[in-house]
Amino acid sequence: LVLMEDGETAASRFVSSGEPVDEETLFQVVSLSKWLAAWGVMKLVQEGQIGLDDPVEAYLDRWSLPPGEYDRSGVTVRRLLSHTAGLGDGLGYNGFTSRAEVQTLEASLSRAADASPGSAGSVRLVRAPGSEWAYSGGGYTLLQLLIEEVSGRPFDAFMKAEIFQPLNMQQSTFDLDEARRRGLAENYRRDGTTEPFRYYTALAATSAFTSAGDLTAFLKAQYPGERARGAAPLAPETLREMRRSHAARLGADIWGLGVMLYAPNNQGDFVIGHDGNNEPSINTAVRFDPGTGDGIILLGTGNGLLATHIASEWVLWKTGHVDNLMFAEGIGGMILTAGTGTAILIFCGLFFAWKTRRRRQP
Repeated sequence: LVLMEDGETAASRFVSSGEPVDEETLFQVVSLSKWLAAWGVMKLVQEGQIGLDDPVEAYLDRWSLPPGEYDRSGVTVRRLLSHTAGLGDGLGYNGFTSRAEVQTLEASLSRAADASPGSAGSVRLVRAPGSEWAYSGGGYTLLQLLIEEVSGRPFDAFMKAEIFQPLNMQQSTFDLDEARRRGLAENYRRDGTTEPFRYYTALAATSAFTSAGDLTAFLKAQYPGERARGAAPLAPETLREMRRSHAARLGADIWGLGVMLYAPNNQGDFVIGHDGNNEPSINTAVRFDPGTGDGIILLGTGNGLLATHIASEWVLWKTGHVDNLMFAEGIGGMILTAGTGTAILIFCGLFFAWKTRRRRQP
């Protein structure tokens, strides 16, 4: 746990029931990986190597979206970053037990062998691009392929050279074996037993390994104060575009480019960040206010959604606004409660109507 104020670390706390952890200990951050990967995509955009509103397939040779009823040219880089491309993959990746099992990117995009239960597993268009927001792990695997094709480098090598090294994120990697060598936190289940780490094809979507210290450097680079300028790979105008709303749900702005918009920061901007959740073990959460330089970083295992809940309470404390992620989770609970209550009322009404009718019968 790290708390930031005015772009600097204000407090930190490191606790483990196993091997000790500190600010340099690596954690797998699962879906929070997408925020890091989005920086890689935006670096290529900033350099003019790709266009945000270009069809992603204009840059691909190794794989193409399968044909269907919707126009594939509408699947743009911008829409993939903001989960509005119309993909219906439902991914969710479970990973592989050994490196030898890992699929190629092309094979995984066609049909992920490690798709989580209930997932379609294939990246395809199921709705008109731009018509609505729908979270897509497969979309970020497609962006991983885009980075490799345009840069001519493996995804992990590109991210280290273009994003991690300029930010002095010395520990961060997308390689599990390298993470183990550098010091990887144990991966606990809720019952205190350990969950084995797995290998992934979908590195951009779910398999970054990073530390609290490296994420602190990552957030500092997004604070517009003079201390944060330095050699940051993305310019302030690029970061502002990433924080601009590109998707809304229930009237609330929820998503930028690779980053979730958790709540208005009362300064014309948003508290931003990303979460990662991989039951039964990993939960990570980061929130950052670029207006104040205040933030919170939580990396944990073995505690369900504890990191997300604490981060969401931090948003409410700092802004007076309910965190959009907790609001969405609460809506599900409210719908279930309302549905249950309605069913009980209907049952009671039918029961008393039946009882009344029986009394009236001769």
